[in-house]
Amino acid sequence: MLLPLTLALCIMYPLAFSVSEDVLLINYHIHIINDLPLEPPTNVPSLNLHCKSKDKDLGERAMFQHQDYAWDSKINLFRTTLFFCNARWRNKKQRYFEAFKATRDEDRCLDYHFSCIWSVRYDGIYFSSDNYTWTMQYPW
Repeated sequence: MLLPLTLALCIMYPLAFSVSEDVLLINYHIHIINDLPLEPPTNVPSLNLHCKSKDKDLGERAMFQHQDYAWDSKINLFRTTLFFCNARWRNKKQRYFEAFKATRDEDRCLDYHFSCIWSVRYDGIYFSSDNYTWTMQYPW
């Protein structure tokens, strides 16, 4: 019984501390912007967004064009921090996506004030780490 526990600790200990201490202290900013086209009726939100992690439900938001859904998060010790969202464009399209994944985003979101920026558009969900260059990550 002691041997499997010792082996597990030998494997997990280096993984837990492979991330630098500085990364654990960074407060990452996650932004999701509704860049869907304006359609009638214009007094009704065009995007419903529900984001959560394993431990924290951020709730559902009905978003008008150009509104920003934002929150902050730190990376946990084991680098398993994950926030995922369900984006629903009226009754047209729906898509789940990972808005923040520690192992993917800890480096790529450092460039622009520690921000991960998402733009929901007519053809999919785009990512930017600098609010200038956009790449589609999740098509509808």
